[in-house]
Amino acid sequence: MNKETIKIGILGMGTVGSGVSQILAQNGKDMEHKLGAALEVKRVAVRDLAKPRGLTLDPSLFTDNIDHVILDPEIDIVVETMGGIESARHAITKALENGKFVVTANKDLMAQHGMELLAIAKLQGKNIFYEASVGGGIPLVRPLKFCLAANRIHKIMGIINGTTNYILTQMSTAEKEFKDALAEAQAKGFAEADPSSDVEGRDASYKLNILASLSFSSRINMEDIYVEGITNVKLRDIRYAQELGYAVKLLAIGEEGEGGLKLRVHPTLIPHAHPLAAVKNEFNAIFLEGDAVGEVMFYGRGAGSLPTGSAVCADIMDAARAIKNQIQNGIVEATFVHKPVVPMEEQLSRFYLRLKAIDEPGVFAKLATAFGEARVSLDKIIQKRSVEQTAEIVLVTHDVAEGNFTHALDSLRAMPSIRSINSILRVVE
Repeated sequence: MNKETIKIGILGMGTVGSGVSQILAQNGKDMEHKLGAALEVKRVAVRDLAKPRGLTLDPSLFTDNIDHVILDPEIDIVVETMGGIESARHAITKALENGKFVVTANKDLMAQHGMELLAIAKLQGKNIFYEASVGGGIPLVRPLKFCLAANRIHKIMGIINGTTNYILTQMSTAEKEFKDALAEAQAKGFAEADPSSDVEGRDASYKLNILASLSFSSRINMEDIYVEGITNVKLRDIRYAQELGYAVKLLAIGEEGEGGLKLRVHPTLIPHAHPLAAVKNEFNAIFLEGDAVGEVMFYGRGAGSLPTGSAVCADIMDAARAIKNQIQNGIVEATFVHKPVVPMEEQLSRFYLRLKAIDEPGVFAKLATAFGEARVSLDKIIQKRSVEQTAEIVLVTHDVAEGNFTHALDSLRAMPSIRSINSILRVVE
């Protein structure tokens, strides 16, 4: 059956849904030309029919009953942009079981239940397209699934949360404290009223789950990912990092080696010469290393109505091609298996440490001894200033196992001459 019109049902008409609607309206003719088939929005399910939306969609298309979309036999593609987990999970499952292809921008859902939903899609002979779940309009999922499929990906490292990158950029360029930079991000719409998922690193961990699964052909559980946010990053540390030649970024890092996968999200000192150090404000970037392609970087706006809507519409077009031409792209994720994950305490990293100590002879020697006994090698040790017989000291280590560094910290905390340990950040070279 060569369909001339592909009918779409949309669940949710918030930021992403409105972006999808706008793109379909303004670029629909071009999309139709590229597809050889028309795209028609047949029904939109929303929670509140009375809410003003400022869209050009016919009001008669709207319903507050999700089943009017999912169970409509004329609808070919269900686009889920309502967010959340359980309601979206139920809706997507029901849509697949009723013969629909599904497009979603829901990173939380795909990170936690993606494999389960893709298995249902495979059983039904359908597919789920989720390019928009990571990186907004930046193409990431499709390149990993197809364009780079001949590579063994060794490492992915990136800035995949625009909120935290905006905050850290403002702290470094405008010298704002965290709370002031966060308030500005909220005022400009780059941060939610409740920013906890962003600033605590959870949002980035969901996206890392998806990217690492595709990069390493692995089924990854959320508990396999170490997560640390930026709430404890101080302006003082950003200044010291700049002096040492580094920028501070919240990085999502995934690696595959002989011992297994290494998966972590945390604030990181990265050299100014690295391409990721130049990524500012709400922009995102992913840097990856493949055995054949070498180093590749993807850069762009990681969120927003139109960038994310762009990725959703590209997925709609992929689903429409599959329907029109009666082809299956295949669910590559069905081949993924669980791989061992290296415990965080066994992973190697360099560390930046800021502490306060009594300003007296022999303190540096005591520090060196404590680190030496824990088999931690120091790269730099600098006394920044001394106030009222208390010295502020900044240390940078060479690569060391996390467990050894933790042992060294325990020794420092037990030393009478150490007043406080103020900041601990990881360093990537």
